[in-house]
Amino acid sequence: MTAQIAEEINIDGERFAMCTEPLADYFELSGKRFNFATNCTALWRGYVGCWEVQKNRLYLVGMSGTLEDGSDVTLAAVFPGCPDRVFAHWFSGTVRLPQGKLLKYRHMGYGSIYESDIFITFDHGVLTQRYTNNNGAAGNEGASNGYQVNAMTVFPNAGGDQR
Repeated sequence: MTAQIAEEINIDGERFAMCTEPLADYFELSGKRFNFATNCTALWRGYVGCWEVQKNRLYLVGMSGTLEDGSDVTLAAVFPGCPDRVFAHWFSGTVRLPQGKLLKYRHMGYGSIYESDIFITFDHGVLTQRYTNNNGAAGNEGASNGYQVNAMTVFPNAGGDQR
């Protein structure tokens, strides 16, 4: 699997790339299915979520992407009646936030290794733990800084144009 486009999260006014997909748990637990369009190998899930932590609670505050019918993915489309934000009560798990320079690129999922990772753990959407793991220092001054997808294949959509 190709390295994936990260979701993003805002914590204490700082934005991070997020190598975890909490919304996948919601779809699995609720049984709700959406037909997201996938036009590149770096975004197999078909959407990107935007998250924030406020008062130690995890919220989904935005979504972008396209449904197979061509309509835009919005928070209100997935969570009717909640156009601005949704408390992620369904999510219990740990979110990985890679930091620093790239140490080792892995062309799969979120497998690349960076100088450090911040881990934030949630229990039913409530922050319970936050810690940092140091993975080493980049020996190459030219190493890329911050999470990024280094390669992807874009597929033409049904209409023939590329997005």
